[in-house]
Amino acid sequence: MLKALLFDVDGTLADTEREGHRLAYNEAFVAHGLEWQWSAEFYGQLLAVTGGKERLRHYLEQFQPDVAWDPATGGLIGAVYQTKTELYQRRLLAGEIPLRPGVARLLREARTAGLLLGVVTTTSPGNVTTLLEQTLGAEALDWFSVIAAGDIVPAKKPAPDIYLWALAQLQLPASACLAIEDSAVGLQAATGAGLATLITVNDYTRGEDFGGALAVLSDLGEPDAPYRRLDQGGSGVVDVAQLHAWLSQ
Repeated sequence: MLKALLFDVDGTLADTEREGHRLAYNEAFVAHGLEWQWSAEFYGQLLAVTGGKERLRHYLEQFQPDVAWDPATGGLIGAVYQTKTELYQRRLLAGEIPLRPGVARLLREARTAGLLLGVVTTTSPGNVTTLLEQTLGAEALDWFSVIAAGDIVPAKKPAPDIYLWALAQLQLPASACLAIEDSAVGLQAATGAGLATLITVNDYTRGEDFGGALAVLSDLGEPDAPYRRLDQGGSGVVDVAQLHAWLSQ
């Protein structure tokens, strides 16, 4: 029996990557006197590495080998990431990043149906709380029984660790929960923890392999703008009844 929904954040709750995180990284590079700029296409390649600090480390190692930094302390990485986070949160506070279609509706319907809600993401806790407060109101933080975010576990997605941690906090088995993700990396993490997983793709993840997903959709859908099912065809609106129907198949 379904008892909880666990949501990824970046690309799932909101389209945060292309015009959110990426632009904040570019602004942070300028602030630190670095002549780097990540195009939308190049940033899509970097998203294969989960975690902001991990992504920066990968970029330095693979694309800026001549830049002096201390791998033991990650001083440059930490400084740039902190600036980037501050700049990104300014965008959130300015209301520049809305929730994706159907997200607010499904969250409210799930609460009404008595389902627990959780967030499971590699982004920092501050990014999560700011997004939720700005899009749903300050009271929305109380809607979530668990917010598993950032460095709460050492191994980032696609490792299942952060989902396993969230399940432990909820004291629920994976069979009682459903994950909502946007990427193959997130799908691997969730299914690795034993969760059925619904995928809502975005521009960066549309062509990825989602084998093993419960369903692959364009988004969660609204009554006047239904989702498109990409793995089988069809359209509709994701509500609690639809989730139960998919899980019972």
